[in-house]
Parts: sequence; structure tokens; C-alpha cells
Amino acid sequence: MRCVDVIKGADVIAGYTVYVDLIKEFMDGKEVIATTMKKEVDRVKAAVETALTGKKVALVSSGDPGIYAMAGLALEIIKEKGVSARRPGCGTPEEGDLTVEVVPGIPALSSGGSLLGAPLTHDFACVSLSDLLTPWELIEKRLNAVAEADFVMVIFNPKSKKRNWQLNKAQEIALKHRSGDTPVGIVKSAMRDAQEVTIVPLKDLHEADVDMLTTVFIGNSASEGYLDFMFTPRGYGKKYDLKS
Repeated sequence: MRCVDVIKGADVIAGYTVYVDLIKEFMDGKEVIATTMKKEVDRVKAAVETALTGKKVALVSSGDPGIYAMAGLALEIIKEKGVSARRPGCGTPEEGDLTVEVVPGIPALSSGGSLLGAPLTHDFACVSLSDLLTPWELIEKRLNAVAEADFVMVIFNPKSKKRNWQLNKAQEIALKHRSGDTPVGIVKSAMRDAQEVTIVPLKDLHEADVDMLTTVFIGNSASEGYLDFMFTPRGYGKKYDLKS
């Protein structure tokens, strides 16, 4: 697995304290740059500056580093610093260059979707409800557009101790465009020890147990719940006989 090879080959591991702890089996003999929540900029700056000294640095994220994670911030900081960087295999690096590789992972929309069944078989859109970096007015505009267009809605960062009303607003917006019986998949701590998977009707979403480690899948007008599964038909049943 590429991510394991990269971590094992790194001199330095940088990451959020919780994520660094998840890979402690690979940490022996490595320098660690770890920061708490809301210290992302400090962490990434330290990782970039350390890499510029010639050390191999692995900046770790949960899920996929390019989806609501650190890859974009790392590239933004590299650009702002005016550092010469290139992808692996793109020419011969010159002295002072950084080689930057973004190693893909499994995002919560994929791991959570697999636990539910197949909620994302047709078109979908992801929206984060965190307004720490994005104004709520823009988030609400995107929610309305996604709901009106009948996309399956994947909600990241749905609720925290301080942000406890945004998910209710997303529910309100979704209910303007689809039935209250629309299935909603709720996946907490996907693929981790405290994993929980439930499916509720959209009208009851406000009563669900949701936190920052939860991903919420609001179905579109065609999404269905069947037994323990949630799935979104792509349209095969309208074109082919699926019963015979």
C-alpha cells in the first residue's frame, strides 16, 4: 500500500495529534510534528519548512488528503512561499526543489457509503457544514442548489459542540425539495472502533445522534432503504427487466 510505504520511508511525520496516534505502529525512530485542532496552518508550515531542510516528511490526514484535508493547504503554503515544487516523475529535481506526492486515501463518503450499501450510485454532491473557513451564507446557497438539483447530499462536519444548528438548517432546506420519508444514512466513525451505522427518514434527522466524526448521506428522490441498506438506483430498472 503506497501510503504505508511513504510513512515508513519518511524521516518526519506531521499531523493532527489524533491522526498521528492512529499510526503509532509506524512511528518508531521518527521525528513527529503534531498539533491540535485549529492549528493546521502551523502544522503544515512546519512540515514544509522541515522538508526544505532535505528531510522526507509525511503529512498525514484522515480519509483522503485532497478531500477537506491537508493537501490543498500544503500546496497553498508552498505557492505563497514561492517554493519550487514538482510531482514525482516530472523531470529531475534541482537543488532546493520539493517533490510533492499526494497519496490517495479512502474518504468518508466512500467508507461510509460502503457501510450503508450504495447511496452514491448516481450523481451526488458533498457539502461541509463547517463555517470556520467558509461563510454560512455560501454554505446555505450551495445546500439550496444541491437540494433543488436532486443530488444525493453528502454532509461533512455536520455538527460540533459549538455548531449545533447547521444540520437542522440543512434538513429544513432538503425538506423543501424532497419527501420527509427520504432515507438518510448516518455513519459515525466509519471503519473505526466506535463505528455506528443507522438509516432514518429525513423528517427525523434532527433527532439523530450526530457529531464531527459523522458523515450524513441525504438521499435524492430515487434513493431507497431496503433491509439494512441504503441505495440510489442509477436507472437500470427503467431500461431493463431486473426481476427475470
